[in-house]
Amino acid sequence: MSKKEKITVQGTAITIISIKNDDYICLTDMAGYKDSLEARVVVSNWMSNHYTVDFLGIWEQVNNPGFNRMGFHTVKTGDGRLVLTPKRWVEMTNAIGIFSKSGRYGGGIFAHKDIAFEFGTWLSAEFKYFLIREFQRLKEDEQKSKSLEWNLQRTLSKINYRIHTDAIKEKIIPDVVTKEQASFIYADEADLLNVALFGRTAAQWRKENSNKSGNIRDYATLEQLVVLSNMESINALLIRQELSQGERLVQLNTVAITQLRSLVENRNLKRLK
Repeated sequence: MSKKEKITVQGTAITIISIKNDDYICLTDMAGYKDSLEARVVVSNWMSNHYTVDFLGIWEQVNNPGFNRMGFHTVKTGDGRLVLTPKRWVEMTNAIGIFSKSGRYGGGIFAHKDIAFEFGTWLSAEFKYFLIREFQRLKEDEQKSKSLEWNLQRTLSKINYRIHTDAIKEKIIPDVVTKEQASFIYADEADLLNVALFGRTAAQWRKENSNKSGNIRDYATLEQLVVLSNMESINALLIRQELSQGERLVQLNTVAITQLRSLVENRNLKRLK
């Protein structure tokens, strides 16, 4: 898909088309600077110049793998009476640097920017200078626009990930245990960890999720399973310290909250890079 822009050089409006990251400038518009009524004749006169033919041939040989060198040789060795037009040049050499585009609005003869700048030299050194300046300004404006768009997308991406992170926190990071939970004696140490991490015992989970098979740990996230493994080691240490179940529950719950927050934030931070 092509993109069309316009610049103004010394009062002359010039169309620029971007195709596959290459810029093509309208020679017909440029020729209007010299003769608006006979713009195509101006382009043809320029193309019929031996120096121009040499330049066009070099450009095509460097940039066009399908360039017809035999056709180019025919053009070069002509009797000097050949009036070269873009259409004839393309037909004889399979050139890609110049093409004609039809259309009442936006039609004309277009050439790759390298060739268009060379045409500008033939028209006027002053005109070429301002053409290059305006072209560079257009490219700089486009780059700034892309940069702003990229920064906006990156900011939106960060916001979306933050929303995602907060949602994860709400779902997997447990609430602080209540005083009633801390004072309750759990006979099974596994349920002590369940309450600290999930906020409920295995039996409470089964009652709330009677339509699901398995147990509470089967539905744990990867982060929760990592923290659960850490909590088992920490609980063993707290037992050796002879802390009561209520005291251990409070500490294990704090560990679960802290570690899950760290895991969630680190995971999403990596995604933003």
